[in-house]
Amino acid sequence: MTPDIIRRQYLDAMGITAWASKYQLPNARPTEACEWEDAPAVTPPRERLHALLDDAPTPRPRNQSPKDDSVPVATGTASSSAPAAVRALLGQPPVSASKPADAPVTSAQEGSTQEKAPVSKVEPLTFSLSCMCVGGRWLSLHEGEITPIEQQLLANMLRAAGVLNGEMPAVTYFKWPPMANTFTPEEPLEEAQDGVAAFIAGAAGRQGWQLERLLWWGADEQPDDSPLARVMAVSQQRSQTLSLPVWQAPALKTLVEQASAKRKLWPALVSLGQQWRAEVANQ
Repeated sequence: MTPDIIRRQYLDAMGITAWASKYQLPNARPTEACEWEDAPAVTPPRERLHALLDDAPTPRPRNQSPKDDSVPVATGTASSSAPAAVRALLGQPPVSASKPADAPVTSAQEGSTQEKAPVSKVEPLTFSLSCMCVGGRWLSLHEGEITPIEQQLLANMLRAAGVLNGEMPAVTYFKWPPMANTFTPEEPLEEAQDGVAAFIAGAAGRQGWQLERLLWWGADEQPDDSPLARVMAVSQQRSQTLSLPVWQAPALKTLVEQASAKRKLWPALVSLGQQWRAEVANQ
């Protein structure tokens, strides 16, 4: 491994002298501004990097021990010991090792080495959700930002089923990605799942929730390839992302617009209220 002092010299020669935060996390305190003294004029980074390459020592053969001075060390140019990545930054062609005489390189092979595979751009998943915790135990989840009419309908249905007593809890809104102009993720699905799980776990820790069930409104109306459906990863009525059993119902927007949908949902709400009372009695 390259010693740390050499690594710092290369970074300094390339003009990489310090790191600074590029994004501000939500609800984070702003970074305090400070004044930096003007650094003295130095040699341009490109010239210093060339100087480092010229001063690089010639590598010692593997079959020669450090104390064996009887065997002459093969001499070569300093550029032969420079890393290929540094030469690529300088726009220099890489130094190829000597080829055996019986293995000539054909023109087809030379052309294939110059070809590069196309790089596919991975787009991040984009979605938002609203959630609230009923009784500190059941998490009610709704895609997008819930409207006041939908929130009132949800409260009325839960009261009628015997699940909610009193006022509806506060609504928490979450969107992904949380910041604009973020870096391109390597694994968009896994990063989104980790983000949702961390958000729910953080809210539960701050407010003392003991989550036992997930009420997902509109899950049955979302295609399996939708961003939120992929992130929640529901299999056999259980969310693999949140590790919670899932109870699914039509979207609140559909229930607001269609009275027949509310009548059809009523038996499931009655059963949900029975589960609530049974769990309360067992505690």
